Amino acid sequence: MKIANFSHRQAAHCESGATASLINYAGTHLSEAMVFGIGAGLFFGYVPFIKVNGFPLVTYRCKPGAIFARVTKNLNCDVHQKRYRNQAQAMDDLDLKLDQGIAVGLQTSVFWLPYIPAAMRFHFNAHNLVVIGKDGDEYIISDPVAPDLVRCSAQDLSKARFARGALAPKGRSYYLTSVPAVKNLEEPIVAAIRSACRDMLAPIPIAGVRGMRLMARSVSGWETKYGKRRAGYCLAQLIRMQEEIGTGGAGFRFIYAAFLQEAAEYLAVSQLEELAEELTAIGDDWRDFALQATRCCKGHAECSYADLATMISSQADKEERFFRHLQQLTKKLG
Repeated sequence: MKIANFSHRQAAHCESGATASLINYAGTHLSEAMVFGIGAGLFFGYVPFIKVNGFPLVTYRCKPGAIFARVTKNLNCDVHQKRYRNQAQAMDDLDLKLDQGIAVGLQTSVFWLPYIPAAMRFHFNAHNLVVIGKDGDEYIISDPVAPDLVRCSAQDLSKARFARGALAPKGRSYYLTSVPAVKNLEEPIVAAIRSACRDMLAPIPIAGVRGMRLMARSVSGWETKYGKRRAGYCLAQLIRMQEEIGTGGAGFRFIYAAFLQEAAEYLAVSQLEELAEELTAIGDDWRDFALQATRCCKGHAECSYADLATMISSQADKEERFFRHLQQLTKKLG
């Protein structure tokens, strides 16, 4: 049993990719970048009092589930979302929806998905995928990170849906119950850009560009506070959150730049194209930071924690200028 006419597409990021697949299957053709942009997916947060695997939480995107919620709200399409306590009930409901020809999005743990190479599995509980069929005891899955459709046993998929720990999925499933009612994207695009600007310029110490500056101050004191070995672990976790979980700092900025390029054409606003180029350069700088941080972590470079903190502060300055310019532009768009 497999849902007909579902087109699998590999994506840069799991949630925007899964959301784009569901929306395209519903008949509205949007790129992953447009979905990410309308979902106001770009963000930054540094929350030292919340620990992930024992280290401060760093995020370069909005909270899990927010992209799907925002896009479907902005496009005015009805959705169904549910979490479960009973694993058997969750799997029975999934089978029922597949029997009805409904593609179902799931939140899962990367660690329990056997088709992901062992070296790439880790305990991250906010990985999104779309189930489109079942063959015997195996589910047919459109996973945005995979080049082709993959298969997963019912036992492994159930484990992935009910993994424990931070961001525990609790069997979360979601799907569209109506096609998007909004066809003209001008208003959703402008509203989403304004939302992203508000988030990144928010007067909150742990969020947006202020969160970057808070992280810079923290990084500068890690070696003194924790000692060389523990500081190295903290830095390794920061790199991992930036470059391995989802698409990280640089990757998300590249996706958002692609969204701005599409928005520039859709709205006929050439300044958005220029800002897209600026954000791409910022993404390149984040990638360079990750490279320097990796060398520092391995002891292969003279770059110090103070130097890395300076790089983060510089990124904060660049992103603040970028988002203020973007915010000013949207005010002119009405």
